[in-house]
Amino acid sequence: MAAFQIVQLDRTWKGRTRLFRYWTEGYLDIQMTERQGISQISFCTRLFPKPVEKELEVSWMQDFLHDPQLFAAVTEREELAGYLELNLERWNNRMRVTNLFVEEPFRGQGVGSALMAHAFSVAKNAGARMMVLETQSCNLPAIRFYQSQGYAIGGFDLFHYSNEDSQNHEVRIEMMRFL
Repeated sequence: MAAFQIVQLDRTWKGRTRLFRYWTEGYLDIQMTERQGISQISFCTRLFPKPVEKELEVSWMQDFLHDPQLFAAVTEREELAGYLELNLERWNNRMRVTNLFVEEPFRGQGVGSALMAHAFSVAKNAGARMMVLETQSCNLPAIRFYQSQGYAIGGFDLFHYSNEDSQNHEVRIEMMRFL
């Protein structure tokens, strides 16, 4: 396991972009049924015929965020092992994890857990009532990781990214954790 420390990155990072990649073997399929005026929602894990690679370009500290904070896990050799971006949503007093990413060579070495522990500490110090984050229903590795960190699914949006999110198996999932 690589040794690393978590440092706050300054405003010179604003607007920089980073391409994130991950692989997933499946997705959460959202099942909705209505019977006798009762709506029921359930999630079922489904597998793709073969693992799928996904990528997303992220821009740090975007203008729509109130007061974004960007952190990095840095190794002893000054390599950036992972990133964490937080934003306190003042209107509802929730700390949002707007971005979390661990570089491929450092995955499985505790970097993500350390970054999430740091996020929890920052949120507590800010007096936030809970932490929230978004991921996609097809990002099973992230969903499993967040669940291991004490997060639970708190909602979803079937059409957040496009009108075909359900067909694309890429539905926005909101995950939450009380402080």
